Amino acid sequence: MKIIALDAMGGDHGPRAVVPAALTILKKHPDIHLILVGKEKLIQRFLHKHKVKHPDRLTIQHASEEVNMDESPSQVLRSKKDSSMRVAINLVKQGQAHACVSAGNTGALMATARFVLKTLPGIDRPAIICSFPTREEGKITYVLDLGANVDSKPENLNEFAVMGSILAQSVRNIENPKVGLLNVGEEDIKGNEQVKQAAELLGKNSSINYIGYVEGNDMFSGKVDVLVCDGFVGNAVLKAVEGVAKLIGFYAKKEFKRNVLTKLMALLIYPILRRLVKRIDPKRHNGAVLLGLNGIVVKSHGSADHVAFRYAIEEAIKEARQNVPEKISQRVGAALEGRNS
Repeated sequence: MKIIALDAMGGDHGPRAVVPAALTILKKHPDIHLILVGKEKLIQRFLHKHKVKHPDRLTIQHASEEVNMDESPSQVLRSKKDSSMRVAINLVKQGQAHACVSAGNTGALMATARFVLKTLPGIDRPAIICSFPTREEGKITYVLDLGANVDSKPENLNEFAVMGSILAQSVRNIENPKVGLLNVGEEDIKGNEQVKQAAELLGKNSSINYIGYVEGNDMFSGKVDVLVCDGFVGNAVLKAVEGVAKLIGFYAKKEFKRNVLTKLMALLIYPILRRLVKRIDPKRHNGAVLLGLNGIVVKSHGSADHVAFRYAIEEAIKEARQNVPEKISQRVGAALEGRNS
């Protein structure tokens, strides 16, 4: 039985999204126990709206405070010790949960998780990693760091490559994941000093399958399984991708509603559109992992609805079943020295 703690108060929708997502997970996974962390009376109110079929695998852990999306990480650490976010992470620290999921303030979540759980031995900085769809059927690309560190050193990028490779092996069962370094070109002369120095470290690291520089337009091609970049760059890429996805959806709806003929065309190709949306729907790739911590923490998008939040819980379940932190801990020392583990 794997136990997952859910920050029921985090994000734009709080228990309105978390509760139905939790009930769906319980129905799908008979070996999962969920702990809803937050204001007990409010959570109970939402639970009463749904028919709970597995009450024996659902627990409520009261937390009197919640973290606002605009609060600074330092303020949260100092003054919100009984927040739903902090209590959920504490449950992982105390061994009462195998993982936690939160849609709350990203900065506060990273700061709190790092303070409570600490980083794994050999890891200087944790990183945020998430999967993206590719043109190859059934294949994804893991990208990290997506914003945990905005001033990463070359050594940090080397750490990210090792952790991302281990995650791809553990969760996706990829035997020898291809690792690429995001750059402005594929030639050796391209890039700033940080990237060039990181490339030298990655090239000497025999524990990973480093293939060289990768440009941004290959992020969705399936060329690599793990794409490494600085957190500043990664977060900018993530926001740009989200913006383009929204833009395409906006114009598609606008064009299909233009006149009677386009509305009819939309009806005719609806099955194709539905399959397309299913392939690239951001909800299906919701759930960014805070990799490198001494425990499993998954960050859901703040605006996630119950469907998207369910996918974030699914990611936490995969991590817990594979015990990813332990695998990283076992291998990372030798890997970062460039030796086979």
